[in-house]
Amino acid sequence: MTRFGTTSRREFVAASGVVALGLMGGAAMSEQRTYRTKLHRAMIVGKPDEAALRPLKDAGFDGVETTALLPEDEAKQCREIAERMGMRIHSVLAGWDPGVLEKALIAAGGFGADAVLIVPGRIGGMPMPEAWEWDIRFDPKTGYLKQVVSGDNAKYAAYIEAHDRATDQAHEAIKPLVPLAQKLKVAIAIENVWNNLWVKPDLLLNLVASFRSPWVKVYFDVGNHVKYMVPPEQWIRTFGKHLSKVHIKDFKLAANGHGGDWAHPRDGSVNWPAVRDALEAVKYNGWLTIEDGGLSLTEFRSRLDDIIAGK
Repeated sequence: MTRFGTTSRREFVAASGVVALGLMGGAAMSEQRTYRTKLHRAMIVGKPDEAALRPLKDAGFDGVETTALLPEDEAKQCREIAERMGMRIHSVLAGWDPGVLEKALIAAGGFGADAVLIVPGRIGGMPMPEAWEWDIRFDPKTGYLKQVVSGDNAKYAAYIEAHDRATDQAHEAIKPLVPLAQKLKVAIAIENVWNNLWVKPDLLLNLVASFRSPWVKVYFDVGNHVKYMVPPEQWIRTFGKHLSKVHIKDFKLAANGHGGDWAHPRDGSVNWPAVRDALEAVKYNGWLTIEDGGLSLTEFRSRLDDIIAGK
């Protein structure tokens, strides 16, 4: 059984062959695994001053993502500090409020960051499918939903209406700021964070691609998407060139595959070698930012090293 379902007979036979080959040197082959893409290690901080950056530098991190929406001059000062330390402030986490997007873009320009994470809306308070029930069909021209489950969708009419409205509102909030993003060379990176919107990879890709701009992309959180029963590596391959940034955390599915709980990276249900291969396949050269706590910085760094190595 795989992490996300039962193997077919053909897959079992193929897997058995791989096991047999492993007896003749699979471990050596694993050790020789190489990638062309270059990935960088980061954590999330508040104001990225020297006090925040020094422990991360000492632990072997390459940079940070910041939640601080500082004025441009202050952001530039932080950038200078980071650069003196050989680090990079690579992204600004603006969060749930699209109203701060302009401020976040300007701050990102000062930091020298190349992306702003934004979650353009959330909906709830009405009946909606369980994570394992989704069967979405949508109009690729409008992004509007045609169905969210197979069969009768009457129960979910309010959700479908709210989702279509949120799609329109995302365009209204983001589209006017695309010229500023282009001017600053800072991508607007959309993330869906259990906000009940765009819960399948082709639907989120459709939203991002609908802006028809290289300055609107996806911010993908590996752990956030496990519960939707589509493996994270499939999301990554779907996004392709539209992938801007990656958050790293894990999620442990329950035994029946329905629901689960958060886990530290490499302790959950994510198939990390498959994720690494997917990042290689889409030619992602960029940042892996830990969005987690509870372990030492050196332990988080070590786990990132293993992920980057394809382990």
